[in-house]
Amino acid sequence: YSDRYFVVSKYNTENNSFISAVGGIYSFNEGYIEILEFDSSDSTNVGDTVFYKKVKVNVRNDSGKMSLDGIKYIKNIGDIQLAGSWLMSGIERRGEMRMRDVNRPRKTMKMLAGGRFQWIAYDISKKGFYGTGGGTYTAERGNYIENIEFFSRDSNTVGKSLGFDFEIKDGDWHHRGFSSKGDPKYEIWTQRKQ
Repeated sequence: YSDRYFVVSKYNTENNSFISAVGGIYSFNEGYIEILEFDSSDSTNVGDTVFYKKVKVNVRNDSGKMSLDGIKYIKNIGDIQLAGSWLMSGIERRGEMRMRDVNRPRKTMKMLAGGRFQWIAYDISKKGFYGTGGGTYTAERGNYIENIEFFSRDSNTVGKSLGFDFEIKDGDWHHRGFSSKGDPKYEIWTQRKQ
């Protein structure tokens, strides 16, 4: 859970296999409401609004804790700089930076909360789910490190740690490093607003 967005993922830690991911926007209005933006198990659910009238929700913003029907989620309140939901707005390919419109239906979103990260590639208009990966992260003094616990495209990536140099420029998160395949990587991420 981050800002107004959520992702729930399932994966098997014994054989490093990805099982499923679902997510989208959430809000509280006389209950708990989810609007699904992606569902790796059933794309027909994309666009659906799910309303939970009897869900017990306890949010403590000062402590960074949230409880939903007894399941506890903890925001990483120590890392205010990167915590939240981000959309990929630029990627360097063959030495050329290519910018992306973050308002288009095809998105790559990365969420950081509670010391955990997850990226998701999806398309709302086509109800497409293209991949996800996640695990734990640290971000200190310009160094961002991802420790991969699950990856839908290649289970051999699980267990790797990827290090990046990062900085915030004009509100955007820039990071440089190497992909899980060893290729140079430079990405720009913009904080998600809608």
